[in-house]
Amino acid sequence: MLRIEHLTKTYGDKKAVDDLSLHILPGEIYGFIGHNGAGKTTTLKSVVGILQFDEGEILIDGKSIRTQPLACKREIAYIPDNPDLYEYMTGIKYLNFVADIFGVSAEDRQARIRDYADRFELTKDLAQPIAAYSHGMKQKLAIISAWLHQPRLILMDEPFVGLDPKASHLLKGMMREICQQGGAIFFSTHVLEVAEKLCDKVAIIKGGKLIRSGTMEEVKGDDSLEDVFLELEGEQC
Repeated sequence: MLRIEHLTKTYGDKKAVDDLSLHILPGEIYGFIGHNGAGKTTTLKSVVGILQFDEGEILIDGKSIRTQPLACKREIAYIPDNPDLYEYMTGIKYLNFVADIFGVSAEDRQARIRDYADRFELTKDLAQPIAAYSHGMKQKLAIISAWLHQPRLILMDEPFVGLDPKASHLLKGMMREICQQGGAIFFSTHVLEVAEKLCDKVAIIKGGKLIRSGTMEEVKGDDSLEDVFLELEGEQC
């Protein structure tokens, strides 16, 4: 589903991501763990084509994000840590705008918007301008917009920040649904508890370098990572 091969991204003299390789299979929820500034966001933005990278290759369902960006973007959705929405639009106009971009039929979009908006208890607010939304409501709208075209790969940057417990539970269920249908999820977090309970596999990044990947049991059983886990736990306090 997603193959990252020797990804390197440099800002000036600093390598934000340094020779990172990672493979995510259909059906997997893959957690990307690291402290703030470790290189998680740079990696995600490179995968979705927002950032150009210096070396390496990124393949989405066998297609290169470098040479086939539009074909790749039809297969994916991305939710940044702070969604940048068109706040002059109402919620429903924004969702229809996104549906238009991806060619979602009128019948399908109506059904999906009704379903997801009802789940997140956002239906009554869709007629309001996004500028009037709280951070949590904007996050919910971004999630709905990401799911509209039924992407095969969804990437999210700290998706649970700003969500209430009920919305977080709903999102976790939706992530599982995508994977049960043969899709995959790749999301970043610095909260170990979230990764441990939700992920099939995890990858740990530190200073731009991938230092360990595998199941949570395999990663937590690696005594050499004790200091990394202590750093992450300290960051959560």
